[in-house]
Amino acid sequence: MNRFISGLVMLLVCIGVEAAVQSKAVSYKDGDTSLTGYLYWDDAIGGPRPGVLVIHEWWGLNDYAKKRAAMLAELGFVAFAADMYGDGHVTDKPDQARTWMQEVTADVDGWRERANLGLAQLQASGMVSGDNLAAIGYCFGGATVLQMSYANMPVKGVVSFHGSLPAAPEEAKGKVGPRILVLHGYADAWVGPDIVANFLAKLDEAGANWEMDSYGGARHGFTNPDAGSFNIPNLEYNAQADERSWARMQEFFGELFN
Repeated sequence: MNRFISGLVMLLVCIGVEAAVQSKAVSYKDGDTSLTGYLYWDDAIGGPRPGVLVIHEWWGLNDYAKKRAAMLAELGFVAFAADMYGDGHVTDKPDQARTWMQEVTADVDGWRERANLGLAQLQASGMVSGDNLAAIGYCFGGATVLQMSYANMPVKGVVSFHGSLPAAPEEAKGKVGPRILVLHGYADAWVGPDIVANFLAKLDEAGANWEMDSYGGARHGFTNPDAGSFNIPNLEYNAQADERSWARMQEFFGELFN
């Protein structure tokens, strides 16, 4: 996959084709809830390619999640930034974000199904190559993609960036098909060593194929340059952890889609 993308980029440079990332809004529904996600792709790349679902932080589908989807498109993927709240719900208020998040996560089956609806939009784009699918998520989104793996959704792998790390349930034993990559801030006060230890133990019990990178000194939200603007002590951007985690994700995808 990495050789394919690198070769394609060199070819485009040689023939003078200027790559351009395109995007479009995609409306869909979960029962009575109206959802709007955003599809991103590079129109200079012809033919099917791997697809990546992007799940937002607890703030809702804001510009940060869309930016990450656009960055994936620049790498040669088709990316879909899913909407997990619906009805235009985006906020910068922690109490409101917590309320919306809890409304979704209270029903685990419903939570997983809403993520699966986002995956369906990616699959329906007509640009994804077969079963070459993956999902990434940030904070709440990191927990969401882990739930996708526990439900054995049709993705080859998931990547959690500073996610809340819900433990694999008993019923997931022997049924976790997607590979799991966890990118964690070691100084995250919300997801401390006890939570991490239990999370990893449950992954082992489930027979999951997992790996985890921890970044010393990195707190929750370490990939988001705006993390410090919310005046929450545990939210802090860490440029080194951001750069390294994004590179690690690309290596992981190179293995998944090889």
